[in-house]
Amino acid sequence: MASVVRQCCSYRTLKRRLPILAWLPQYSFQWLRMDLLAGVTVGLTVVPQALAYAEIAGLPVQYGLYSSFIGCFVYCFLGTSKDITLGPTAIMSLLVASYACHDPVYAVLLAFLCGCIQLTMGILHLGFLVDFISYPVIKGFTSSAALTIGFGQVKNILGLCDIPRQFFREVYYTFHNIAETRVGDLVLGLVCVFLLVLLKMMKNQLPERSGHQPFLNRVCSNIVRFTGTARNAVVVVAASLVAYSFESQDQHVFTLTGKAARGLPPFRLPSFSDSVSNGTVCFTEMLQNFGAGLAVVPLVGFLESIAIAKAFGSANILGSFLSSYPVTGSFGRTAVNSQTGVRSPAGGIATGVVVLLSLAFLTPLFFYIPKAALAAVIICAVSAVFDLRIVAVLWRVKRLDLLPFLASFLGCFWEIQYGILAGIALSGTILFFNIARPEIKISDYGTVIVQLQSGLNFPAVEYVCDQLYQRLLEASPPSSVILDCLHVSSIDYTTVNGLRELIQTFQRKKVCLLFSNFQPKILSILTSAEIEGLRHFDSTEAALRHLHGDDYTHNLEESEEPLLNRHEGFYS
Repeated sequence: MASVVRQCCSYRTLKRRLPILAWLPQYSFQWLRMDLLAGVTVGLTVVPQALAYAEIAGLPVQYGLYSSFIGCFVYCFLGTSKDITLGPTAIMSLLVASYACHDPVYAVLLAFLCGCIQLTMGILHLGFLVDFISYPVIKGFTSSAALTIGFGQVKNILGLCDIPRQFFREVYYTFHNIAETRVGDLVLGLVCVFLLVLLKMMKNQLPERSGHQPFLNRVCSNIVRFTGTARNAVVVVAASLVAYSFESQDQHVFTLTGKAARGLPPFRLPSFSDSVSNGTVCFTEMLQNFGAGLAVVPLVGFLESIAIAKAFGSANILGSFLSSYPVTGSFGRTAVNSQTGVRSPAGGIATGVVVLLSLAFLTPLFFYIPKAALAAVIICAVSAVFDLRIVAVLWRVKRLDLLPFLASFLGCFWEIQYGILAGIALSGTILFFNIARPEIKISDYGTVIVQLQSGLNFPAVEYVCDQLYQRLLEASPPSSVILDCLHVSSIDYTTVNGLRELIQTFQRKKVCLLFSNFQPKILSILTSAEIEGLRHFDSTEAALRHLHGDDYTHNLEESEEPLLNRHEGFYS
């Protein structure tokens, strides 16, 4: 008992639980300089994105910022990767809009519950559950979400109001009301999209850093690189200045974000009830209203950041105390963090400070941010997620995988949980069919050699036995059979019973049935089952020698054709 306590309290265990102890002793001034640069750069990316993602979530813009800083601090202590940043993402914001009913009380409670679920899954190492969600299902969901999010911002580019959020109705009413487009919003939105794309292209076209470049070239390259990296902030600030200049002249050309609550959120427990016009919604009713969201939101968080489940679980729990909605790892901001040269998770502290300063001092200025500019930021952010090239890849690699992809992609336009469930169900059906119908290779040497090309589990036992009955016992005349079990790595009680019945049936028909290549653990299980008539050999050649003598296998070895390649067929 004392040794267990010492092991749990050892420095090695503590370092594993608090990864900051692994890199902090190596910290240097050079690391600090690079972390500050990367943290501030990511902060300039986070602030405009957070405001835009709050719009996707259907919440006041300050909630995007509330959700953007606590994860930075938590990950500094619990994170193992220097590059990853935690915060709101476009897909997570879409899920919040779907399950939180555009109500901040629901959104904050959802963060708390998701954090508890994710933390529990991380501690219990239940991340393997998401391994059952295949890549085509994930790509179908993310591509569908990107298209939903991107088209959802078209109304802000056009300056349209009162457009419903359900995707198909949103498409209909956007085109139905297109005549009401505000020219100012349209022009500003298109210009912002153009600038964002242009700045990204300029940054990508820059040559690699080199100390041999002239000083002026290095300065210009650094300016373009920084501007391209912080392009979201640059474009939003520029659009806000344009909007302010018109507003100061009392010309209401653009649709503006409007007032945002100033200052930091209070530190308090999330509310476990919600006040509505006709009464109070209790905690149980709120759970019922979340429905499938309590499963979908944590799982999507795992999919985006499976390696840091404990970190973002803690971030969601603590974030809910500061009015945050659910967060996860951001691919886009993680890329910015890495490209800027971050050296440790401490870069997140600088990012968090930038967000806190924005909340403390800049919220009055958010009033002048045009919605069209935020819509441009969102559209450019999710455009990289929308990738239908996978359709061509799946068509070339395995066309059957197109079914779960299309089920997930199309289903998510209707309801996110139905799309994901449909994709998982189809993937599972394909997987279970392959398990229940394993490929069988049959080679005829006078003695028939049957080789199972995959495992032999209980769903496949009856099928394999039926194939042997139909193709071998019912043949005229029936042949001796060697069942090669080289690829059988596990069996269960159903399999043992099936093999017992198979042996008995061959004995009644007076046909010889031998087994070869059992793995030691499989042979041990079958021996303990005391199956009467079980005859096993270490190799197929040994079984052939038992049936035909040494001369037979000697002739096979001298033959030009290798063993198991003559008169063979595949069945599945």
